[in-house]
Amino acid sequence: MVMVKLRHSRVGYRKPSLPNSRTLIFTLFVTFTFAILILLTFRIPKPNQLNSISRNDFRSDDNDNKRWVEIISWEPRASIHHNFLTKEECEHIINIAKPHMQKSAVVDNLTGKSLNSSARTSSGAFIARGRDKILRNIEKRIADITFIPVEHGEQFNVLHYEVGQKYEPHFDYFNDKYSTRNGGQRIATMLMYLSDVEEGGETVFPFAKGNVSSVPWWNDLSECGKKGLSVKPKMGDAILFWSMKPDSTLDPSSLHGACPVIKGDKWSCAKWMRMGEHINH
Repeated sequence: MVMVKLRHSRVGYRKPSLPNSRTLIFTLFVTFTFAILILLTFRIPKPNQLNSISRNDFRSDDNDNKRWVEIISWEPRASIHHNFLTKEECEHIINIAKPHMQKSAVVDNLTGKSLNSSARTSSGAFIARGRDKILRNIEKRIADITFIPVEHGEQFNVLHYEVGQKYEPHFDYFNDKYSTRNGGQRIATMLMYLSDVEEGGETVFPFAKGNVSSVPWWNDLSECGKKGLSVKPKMGDAILFWSMKPDSTLDPSSLHGACPVIKGDKWSCAKWMRMGEHINH
């Protein structure tokens, strides 16, 4: 019998070699980077979208008592800060201002002095910056939101509008050379509502760019409120809008006014921020 001895082939099955670890890490990094760029591309507004009324909002909680921000416009830059003040803070500010209310005035563009005008028929009072702990907390809250130091803020200007009273459209920035000598130009305004208003009293931006009728409260606005982008007063809410553009030029689209109160009583409080410190009031 012939015995056949089988020999095993030296060419056996080889496991596929694993890619180099550095190559694998680099590939994952590149893939992740491209994914992030694609997501950002979808989220960044296109140029023509920046000229329209925005409906973006940032909520901290579903609870109506929590503070949350709603961007309503890019031209002018404006946002609603819902529940910015508590009911107790609103009442505190009104109680301080009530004994000192006087006829509101406007600034004369030629001299920088205060004048009475039929364009502004409300009454008002000023409360010194940092007067008490409650006001200091509010000022810090404004500084945290705007990134403008407390020292750059003017006094609180508390305003009271009765039925029929208004403030015709105007700019918060100065057109005279006198008002900017101390503290510089006004950059932004935080307008806080201290009471609800049954009808009228809206804050209107006549020059706002975009479809102003897109706001969900459009049907509840007065005829005056429908002449631009408008916000209905709600106790505790605040509007932050900027009088200057990011390139530091004045923004004409920040023109705004207070529509006549038709029914109810309106209390509000304005806080203006300046470019510089050491503001003489």
